[in-house]
Amino acid sequence: MKFSVPDMSCGHCVAAIEKAVLSKDPAAIVLCDLEQRTVDIEAPQTADELVEVIRAAGYELSPLATS
Repeated sequence: MKFSVPDMSCGHCVAAIEKAVLSKDPAAIVLCDLEQRTVDIEAPQTADELVEVIRAAGYELSPLATS
């Protein structure tokens, strides 16, 4: 699942998002692209569950369509 995170602006943001997702699922694969301000996550959780975890960490995000 890929998400747009417009307020992800630095390495601290990347680390906070990765930590939040990994606290939900330590086996998740989290790929943050700071330049594009996107996060790609491979995990069994639903998009809604991941959105909730990242929002709880203080970041607004929205799912991106995947082709």
